[in-house]
Amino acid sequence: MLLSNGVTLRFGKRVLFEDVTIKFTKGNCYGLIGANGAGKSTFLKILSGEIEPNKGEVILDKGERLSVLKQDHYAFEGYTVIDTVMMGNSELYKIMKEKDAIYSKPDFSEEDGMKAAKLEERFAELDGWNAESDAAKLLNDLGIDTDLHYKYMSEIEAKDKVKVLLAQALFGNPDVLLLDEPTNDLDIKTINWLQDFLIDFENTVIVVSHDRYFLNKVCTHIADVDFGKIKVYPGNYDFWYESSQLALKQMKEANKKKEERIKELQEFIARFSANASKSKQATSRKKSLEKIELDEIKPSNRKYPYIDFKPDREQGKEILEVKNISKTINGEKVLDNISFTVKREDKIALLSDNEIAKTVLFQIIAGEIEPDEGELIWGTTITKDYFPKDNNYLFEQDMSITDWLRQYSKDPDETYVRSFLGRMLFSGEEALKKVTVLSGGEKVRCVLSKLMLSGANFLIFDEPTNHLDMESITALNDGMQKYKGILLFTSHDHQLTQTVANKIIDISNNNVIVRECTYDEYLEEQSK
Repeated sequence: MLLSNGVTLRFGKRVLFEDVTIKFTKGNCYGLIGANGAGKSTFLKILSGEIEPNKGEVILDKGERLSVLKQDHYAFEGYTVIDTVMMGNSELYKIMKEKDAIYSKPDFSEEDGMKAAKLEERFAELDGWNAESDAAKLLNDLGIDTDLHYKYMSEIEAKDKVKVLLAQALFGNPDVLLLDEPTNDLDIKTINWLQDFLIDFENTVIVVSHDRYFLNKVCTHIADVDFGKIKVYPGNYDFWYESSQLALKQMKEANKKKEERIKELQEFIARFSANASKSKQATSRKKSLEKIELDEIKPSNRKYPYIDFKPDREQGKEILEVKNISKTINGEKVLDNISFTVKREDKIALLSDNEIAKTVLFQIIAGEIEPDEGELIWGTTITKDYFPKDNNYLFEQDMSITDWLRQYSKDPDETYVRSFLGRMLFSGEEALKKVTVLSGGEKVRCVLSKLMLSGANFLIFDEPTNHLDMESITALNDGMQKYKGILLFTSHDHQLTQTVANKIIDISNNNVIVRECTYDEYLEEQSK
């Protein structure tokens, strides 16, 4: 068991946490959520001992081991892959190296023998004889081939370093596992494996993630960081979100009889209990949900942007035909004879094992670059707008957010422009900030405002959830679902892709696969 007892952390006058007491118990997976800057990663660092709180303490049961997912992908360049994984259990790894040093001594003494015997005893207690094979299995499960296991970390690709550090965190069955954005830079196959691993994991997990689908799959509880407090709720992210919205609705309808409110909540809980995931925790989750009372669920204090893309005109029957598009970038042919047709009701998720290929295709369709070969045939009613993956080139001018957005508005009136910024939580003085100093998330919200103003009936999104917090991702998800125009997008957010797309186009290995189905249906088809 891990306990944060009265934890308080201040930076100057700013209070990040105030008197936070939480007991994290075995068998549960806690999703730590909160707006950008709320202190999620900082709280993990407090739990791991990396940051000392101003007040309070973190208590780990005696004899238990805590493991943390390392964020520095280049911290182990001088070690082999297999050694890096086994370093996840620092005591075990230290004993291994001490043993090796003793046995390699040319003048092995009786004292050395006695020390070696003690080390061997502890080594066996820690299941050291299986350590190397366990590490190798983890690596293989994560898609790291055996021929890479004894290479140095400096010799492997960046995408593989991410997997090795994940294996390091998972190694040796830790009692408490702290994971900060574990799905970043992972492919869908590895994410699915990690989901299954955590579902079956019998100890304590505390995870920070912007991936709502992942949180829904693995979490038994949600720990909500809001205004310096952390409150724990049973259930996954969707349950927390829906219950929070329900509580807000009920608070606004104060004249409603409490019996009716309780009945509504009970029905809601029953629905979630019936739809519990395949996890071993489903039974205990159901029991927890059944114990919830109305007063336990509080409306969230955080603000959600309002995202609503409205086309100025309805699209006709002819939309877009992509014919034999090819493109070479820096000597590499990233697109080779790509063809497909976009229809009137399409909301298309574009998949590829090559990130550059997706971006280049979007740039061609958006009109930012020309193909080397092939053509685009557009319908006469189509107006388009584009959300680029790298949007920095849009913010090079020294101007306020209001003036920046005015460039893209049909109505230059400041009140009108600022109304769109207000939707994206740029109110008051915030709307006067210079665009050159904006954070990644703020730039994304500006570009989304630009797209709302455009009135386009064909929108192209290249990884729009990058840099966004959960609230903005949820709002974007809703906005894309409601949009009456055509969508062509790519996103690593599983839930957004699953709930928005009605068509999948996969251009992996220059082989175009088109399926009119949901994302999950396509993944299931490909796994057979």
